[in-house]
Amino acid sequence: MTGGVGCGKSEVLAYLENAYGAVILRTDDLAKELMMPGEVCYQDVLALFGPDVLLEDGMLNRVKMAEKVFADEELLQKLNAVTHPAVLKRTEEIIRGAEEKGAVLICLESALFLDSQGHKIGNEIYRELWYVYADEAVRRERLKASRSYSDEKISSIMANQVPESMLRRSCDCVIDNSGDFAETRKQIDVLLKDMPKSGRQPEEP
Repeated sequence: MTGGVGCGKSEVLAYLENAYGAVILRTDDLAKELMMPGEVCYQDVLALFGPDVLLEDGMLNRVKMAEKVFADEELLQKLNAVTHPAVLKRTEEIIRGAEEKGAVLICLESALFLDSQGHKIGNEIYRELWYVYADEAVRRERLKASRSYSDEKISSIMANQVPESMLRRSCDCVIDNSGDFAETRKQIDVLLKDMPKSGRQPEEP
């Protein structure tokens, strides 16, 4: 599953987890985990950024790292070269473990399923690529309400994300999450019509 900032991916993932018992994986969370002290990416990332990104407890200062890569495209590419293979490997391990335990539905959320030409990345580990869409005006209002982002910050983030046209062209399914979430649930239920619901059912609003 992929989609732009503010499109409501977390809400969709929560529904999949609660209604269908889906196992949820987020590549951002995995990347953070792999950059923890003692994990496989820690030393390489530290060597890349230098000791000024270290906090007193030895953790990496992700805010300072984000500031550096935002201003340096080459540094971002080097960071991705360190973290992406490790995230993919860890993802494959978790998926195998979940399948061995009988998981029927596994959902991986990431902003990085497509390359610069719109070709799918790592598509050997997933069957379908879903794009969660929301109108830009809706996304802006959500980000202002939930994260107190300014218009300038929202515009900057959106400008650096995969274009909507590419996502629509490259993904297998598009879920419109612009309006009431009850309508979003109906779209998901159609896509998963052959899969029985399980787990805790979310209440109707």
